[in-house]
Amino acid sequence: MNDTNDEFAVPTDLATDISRSIGTRSVVLVGMMGAGKSSVGRRLAQALKMPFVDADHEIEVAAGRSIPEIFAEFGEAHFREGESRVIARLLGNGPQVLATGGGAMMNEDTRKLIAEHGVSVWLRADIEVLMKRVRRRSNRPLLKAEDPEAVMRKLLEVRDPFYATADITVESRNVPHGVVVSEIAEKIDAYLNRNVTSGENV
Repeated sequence: MNDTNDEFAVPTDLATDISRSIGTRSVVLVGMMGAGKSSVGRRLAQALKMPFVDADHEIEVAAGRSIPEIFAEFGEAHFREGESRVIARLLGNGPQVLATGGGAMMNEDTRKLIAEHGVSVWLRADIEVLMKRVRRRSNRPLLKAEDPEAVMRKLLEVRDPFYATADITVESRNVPHGVVVSEIAEKIDAYLNRNVTSGENV
């Protein structure tokens, strides 16, 4: 994705409708590392006039360490426990756009909290797109392996069924950020209106 055509990606009336309908819930972006949750999330938050919060950043602030340092010093299990606590706290601060880490949806309690306090959006991307993006950064603890692509494929196999429980799915691909932001907004609006029409409490 690139920054072309970001501006005015979401019409003002659509953003207003979403803000009115979503109440205190958060828009929660889920998906694999490299799916664009942070970059798209920032622009979506701006378009919807909501705060943007990156769960990984908040974890680092709470721990006083970077995520690679947490993994190196304490291991993944310790990181996941902290991640679950931080996301639970953040979900009480809606409405907001909340970008979660790639493994967040693996925690059953976190999934339940997201379902209760958010509208979840799976940014789904294919392996080629993900690998191209993650190779630009060296701060991915799970990919510090001899064959990072094999690790990514295994993670996708395990995690995709959990991501698929999200309320909305949007394809993350190499198009302008504004295109993806617009698609997310339209699908959120349709989801909220559909559930109101059916009488469900969203």
